Amino acid sequence: MSDGAGLSRRARMLRAGVARDTAAVRHLVTFLVVGVATVLGTRFYLAAANYPQVGGGDLHVAHVLWGGLGMALGIVVLLSFVGPALRSLGAVLSGVGFGLFVDEIGKFVTSDNDYFYQPTAALIYGVVVVLVLVTEALHGRRRHHPAEYLAVATDRAVAGIAGGFTDVARAEARTLAERGRGEPAADEVLALVEAVPRDDVDVPDPVRALVRRAAAWFTAALEHRWTAVVVVVAVLGAAAGSLAAGVRVLVGDVDVPTWVGLGIVVGVAVTVACVVAGLLVGRDDRRAGAVWVRRGVLVSLLVTQLLAFRAVEWVAVAGLTVDLLVLAALGAALGRDDEQRTRHGRTGAAAR
Repeated sequence: MSDGAGLSRRARMLRAGVARDTAAVRHLVTFLVVGVATVLGTRFYLAAANYPQVGGGDLHVAHVLWGGLGMALGIVVLLSFVGPALRSLGAVLSGVGFGLFVDEIGKFVTSDNDYFYQPTAALIYGVVVVLVLVTEALHGRRRHHPAEYLAVATDRAVAGIAGGFTDVARAEARTLAERGRGEPAADEVLALVEAVPRDDVDVPDPVRALVRRAAAWFTAALEHRWTAVVVVVAVLGAAAGSLAAGVRVLVGDVDVPTWVGLGIVVGVAVTVACVVAGLLVGRDDRRAGAVWVRRGVLVSLLVTQLLAFRAVEWVAVAGLTVDLLVLAALGAALGRDDEQRTRHGRTGAAAR
């Protein structure tokens, strides 16, 4: 079979040369986390400083302008350099800029430029949810094609040609290239990875180091039996907080439409039902139980917390934080389980 025949059976985007980065989710999550943290930090600072204004008289330099500058700087970094070395920096700069930009969304959806527009928190949260769903659609629904692994390995080698490879960087590039075995030019990419000179100097990447430490912490925590109890208690605790917000809406203690309170109560009920199903199913299959609990957390993130932000605004950050931590823990657990199943499956196949 010719290489051309193999290429003809690939997805249209891949045939067009659009390969997904295997580290894209980390960069996009960095962008979103930094953006949300910037919004919260900006709101806290402005409240503590009694909402100062840059400028005087008729001149007011809104922080949306600084947001545009931050996003522009991030784009300049991402478009200026080859290889993956500065992508984390670009994600951080763009995240700060995006946070400063979206924080002023209230000014642009109201006729009187009201920064304190009540649904602002829910609007910002909704924007973030949409971006998360876009990320999931791009990177969470399809496995990477072997050609994509090969393309990423080549991308790593690009940086290595200029500055060399540390032992860790070479091992990572080699693993990626190995996953592209059987694709056109796979042997040449492997040879290129091995030909890159060795060097001990690497571009510092605090974001990646933080992600690795967090992953190691989650992995270690998952070894303990009490982890499942903590996860369930955390999810139910966050649900209880959301339920309290929903009840406040229904009794008229919070001045928002009644449907917001009803939506919160329904979302909490679905989350609790998923947790109960997870506990029942988890007696026989821990993975299936974790999947059910994860579904409950996703309902909370995509529905309940969105409405909670509409009801109690920034107070809902506590529930959001809990849900995100639990989702990260469950993602680590399921990912580890998938790796173990794959490893055992290969071992069994080799034994046969």
